[in-house]
Amino acid sequence: MKNIQFIIAAGLVALMASCSTVRPYTATNNPIGSKTGNSETTLILGASAGTLIQAALYSTNGDFGVIEAAKDGGIDKIATVDIKTTNFFIFQKVEVIVTGE
Repeated sequence: MKNIQFIIAAGLVALMASCSTVRPYTATNNPIGSKTGNSETTLILGASAGTLIQAALYSTNGDFGVIEAAKDGGIDKIATVDIKTTNFFIFQKVEVIVTGE
């Protein structure tokens, strides 16, 4: 009985565990500025970081990317683009973070 409880507890911990990675990109030579914009989506059965986002079975946000993040922050001149990926068991949250003026 204790073995079954341990297996169930270990399975729940594995399902709730996550790993987050931020990959920085330099977009232009513009100064970083004070504005920040975000665009995020959740991928169901998505691909690992660094591959095409279209490789997912389902995406919760059709308007997702650098342009949408810049619009969110009111940014006209993009300085940097960071992509933050948080992996869960069967889904993945991807966030594009844009800075600039």
